[in-house]
Amino acid sequence: MNDQALSGVKILEYCSTVTGAYTAKIMADMGAEVIKVEPPGKGDDARRHPPFAGDIPHPEKSTLFLFLNSNKLGVTLDVRKDEGREIFRKLAGDADILVEDGPVGQMEETGLGYDVLKEWNPGLIMISITPYGRSGPYRDYKAYQLNLANTGGQAYLQPQPSVNLDRPPVKPGGHLTDYDSALMAAVAIVAAYYRKTMTGRGQFIEISKQEAILNMQRVDTLMFANAGGVLNRSGKLNPIPGGGVLPAKDGHVIISAPEDHQWDALMKFMGDPDWSKEDWCRDRFVRAENAAEQKKLISQWMTQYPKERIFHEGQAGKVPVASVSTPEDLADSEQLQVRGFWSEMDHPVVGKIKFPASPYRFSKTPWQMQRPAPMLGEHNEAIYNHRLGYDRAGLARLREEGII
Repeated sequence: MNDQALSGVKILEYCSTVTGAYTAKIMADMGAEVIKVEPPGKGDDARRHPPFAGDIPHPEKSTLFLFLNSNKLGVTLDVRKDEGREIFRKLAGDADILVEDGPVGQMEETGLGYDVLKEWNPGLIMISITPYGRSGPYRDYKAYQLNLANTGGQAYLQPQPSVNLDRPPVKPGGHLTDYDSALMAAVAIVAAYYRKTMTGRGQFIEISKQEAILNMQRVDTLMFANAGGVLNRSGKLNPIPGGGVLPAKDGHVIISAPEDHQWDALMKFMGDPDWSKEDWCRDRFVRAENAAEQKKLISQWMTQYPKERIFHEGQAGKVPVASVSTPEDLADSEQLQVRGFWSEMDHPVVGKIKFPASPYRFSKTPWQMQRPAPMLGEHNEAIYNHRLGYDRAGLARLREEGII
């Protein structure tokens, strides 16, 4: 295999479910060696999270786990046991980066805090990802995506734009809150690793998911701090003429045409309807005051045509429009097929499944599918025997004592 951007970088992952696992996956996909540590017997909680391949609940068939952990090695280890902690310290001693996303204080309580591990490995970069950070009155609070989507402001902004200012906030779909936090964590790690290449020294990084999410909403945060309102929840600040999600004949499209040239292109695309020449459509400011009525008229026209026709013909006419894609649309997308976005994972239990590749294209260090997500404890022998020096009898003893 060709070298990748992060070939030679060694990462130890001690995480559960999404945020930390995705942080490490980003770097595994760039060629870093990631050893994922899971509890013996049950493994990562993501293994029990649907959807499952074939709709059959199974710890090796969670598609969430399969996605988050491709290109990683996987071992089992109980760090609550003395020998388990000793093994973990050895693994951390050989790592460039340690990613953990447990509760505040968990690593310190098990004798695996940064102050301990840096004595074994001064070059170690350790990142701790928690809901609210390691300080402040919320430091010990637990949170799921529903909590964080609201405390970080994401839920308040959904959907976009909002015409009903009285509706309750809603959680964004999927695991968006967790993925956004992971992106911030990965950026921080790469910056710390760059510094390490110059100094040889590691450092400790902590990430607050709440602050990461707030940072992702920076335009709205800035607007409220300075204007006392939020773009997506204020009728005065955010009426979008010709904008929003609109019904088509076979689905939906989304249009954003607030500027005069965009509005003119949209009206030309629609055949210059008579109502568009009325005084209440003369400029962007007047159109903004009448956006709701315009949206009804535009919607009536859009429902006559398929969304893909509106998308392609509208784009050709310089209208800022796109079709709203369903999962089926994306799986069959010609654009994504040509780009090679869909790859194939061949898993020992699941078999061959279509799998997202990467959103980036390196000319010299391309993305590679090096291995599918590990089965529980799949690489115990490779890591404990061949790297740490345990023989087969020692490995059997570790299993019998519940250490691995």
